[in-house]
Amino acid sequence: MWTGYSIVGLLIAGIVLGILGRLVAPGKQKIPFWLTIIAGIVGALLGNVLASAVGVRETDGIDWIRHIFQIIVAAVAVVLAASLYGRSRSRT
Repeated sequence: MWTGYSIVGLLIAGIVLGILGRLVAPGKQKIPFWLTIIAGIVGALLGNVLASAVGVRETDGIDWIRHIFQIIVAAVAVVLAASLYGRSRSRT
């Protein structure tokens, strides 16, 4: 069940992971900030799924491996968003 706290938490995670993903992604991405946040949200959600599949979602202490998965997925999402956004903007 989505509560107000989980939606706000997901938005905050999206902002943080989107920015980190943008910093880790190679090259310069010319995408708007809202698209960076969406890429970060995708990174948070799919990174959790990937960490669960590997069996490292919940560990003792800080879940560093899960966070690394989230940042990597966010970086991939930023690169994909930049390529798709750039392609759609060049047609107009």
